[in-house]
Amino acid sequence: MTHPFLDLPPLSAQRFAAIEDGVARLLDTRQDVLITQGEALLPLEGAIRAAAGPGTVALNVITGPYGQTFGDWLRSCGATVHDISVPFHTAVTAAQIREAFAEHPEIDFVSLVHAEAATGNTNPVAEIGEVVRERGALFYLDAVASVGAEPVLPDAWGVDLCVIGAQKAMGGPAGVSAISVSERAWARMAANPDAPRRSYLSLLDWKERWIDAGRRALPHAPAQLEMLALQACLERIESAGLDAVMARHRTAALATRAGAVALGGGLEPYVHEAKDAAPVATTLRVPPGVVASELVARALRSDPALPLAAGGGALAEEMIRVNHYGADANPGAVRASLTAVGTAMAEAGVPVDLVAAGRAVDGHWR
Repeated sequence: MTHPFLDLPPLSAQRFAAIEDGVARLLDTRQDVLITQGEALLPLEGAIRAAAGPGTVALNVITGPYGQTFGDWLRSCGATVHDISVPFHTAVTAAQIREAFAEHPEIDFVSLVHAEAATGNTNPVAEIGEVVRERGALFYLDAVASVGAEPVLPDAWGVDLCVIGAQKAMGGPAGVSAISVSERAWARMAANPDAPRRSYLSLLDWKERWIDAGRRALPHAPAQLEMLALQACLERIESAGLDAVMARHRTAALATRAGAVALGGGLEPYVHEAKDAAPVATTLRVPPGVVASELVARALRSDPALPLAAGGGALAEEMIRVNHYGADANPGAVRASLTAVGTAMAEAGVPVDLVAAGRAVDGHWR
């Protein structure tokens, strides 16, 4: 008995390359694009370990948990790391990056998360890219959460290493990711004696065995299901139009913020300014006396599939996250999420206005 998910023909090198070309179109880049066979942590770590070493002086921006992880990786590579940490309810500014370069002119590597889904903020990459370009540093960007929800333009922004994943705003699979690599980044990796080689983390191995060889023969058996799902996801975005997909996410974010404010009860957007709020997910601060993780657990009893989560770690006490990305960037998911949260708050004795919240959500979608 045949099965459509199991009895698949081998994925050809030509088709693999065509899917990479689709990623390049999505990013509007002429850089080399590699599809990596694993969750986005694979190219995120691989890129740092390939491009950074004992001689690297890095500026690492922390606007959420992933920025903290990148600093740990850079230090473990032997790099000298200068961290910029900003409150999670805001975003870093280009002026802060410029000040860091003035204080440490030897910086030659900048690592930044575009949108932190975990904290709900997004950073002004285009403006920051101008500063990084002026100083000639290598620019590394985690665009896993932002791609599909807001513009991601490595070439226009001067990004040398741009990592994306398909599982959030792109509405695709979690087990496959991609990275665009500039010529400067390849040169930095080639000059790094500590860059991983003959390793699953090695981007240089992929370059030599795949890109430099003309993308004619795959160096290993690809993950067919994930690759086919990624191709379908890219085709769906191209069919709908990237601008329309991004607009849907932006509307979901605005509607969620407005609905939360209208709901009342002391619930408020965690990220203070709308311009700093990521279109991929909205974080909300719960009122005093309410524990976010308990509120989310109560809200999910009505529908465990709602895109709701409590903040991670210490943020579990005070933060709710509405993950309105991919298929959940729609009015039904936003309205249902706020209704569930409002109902849970009312059950806990907090006065809320569900009707006003619904009107605010619908007003943005209209």
